[in-house]
Amino acid sequence: MQQIRWPYYLVAFLSLAIALVSYRFLALALDQAFVSMTGHLAQRRLALILHVSAAPIALATGVLQFLPGLRARRPGLHRWTGRVYAFAVLIAGGAGLLLAIGAEGGRVAGLGFGLLAVVWLAVTGQAVRLAMARRIALHRRWMIRSFALTFAAVTLRIYLPFFIGLGGLSYAQASLWVAWLCWVPNLLLVEWWLARR
Repeated sequence: MQQIRWPYYLVAFLSLAIALVSYRFLALALDQAFVSMTGHLAQRRLALILHVSAAPIALATGVLQFLPGLRARRPGLHRWTGRVYAFAVLIAGGAGLLLAIGAEGGRVAGLGFGLLAVVWLAVTGQAVRLAMARRIALHRRWMIRSFALTFAAVTLRIYLPFFIGLGGLSYAQASLWVAWLCWVPNLLLVEWWLARR
């Protein structure tokens, strides 16, 4: 039986914590839950609601895909959580692309978030295609890439306090940086890790 290592537990904890915190809008009004997103609430309300509803589902179900015991003992459950994950990425990624158009940080931030949405959708689509073709080894590699992009929801929240709290930047100013930092290093790290394997 394959041993699960501590990095997985850390990723799982952070993913589930951010997924739960993201649903704060169920208890609070949308404008209180997303103070820095007033522009989206005014102009792209449905896209924001779809994104903040589906992305946490992708985080929570995505982390389950890497449990070796689930894949081995409950392949049916693994497939169904994979379908839920892919559908959540489709909704969150599509909505994220619409939100990128009016990103708080302007064109540079919009391009960063927009490329994240496009690459997220494309990489996840490739993972699904390979699973349907029963090319499981390649499917797993593309799912790792896909989840690295999903994990951008976590890394964005790790970087933001440094730029806003320590750097004294506004959310719009910080977006110029985090729109790229939240996903490009994730993808590069995963590519390095996959190349070593």
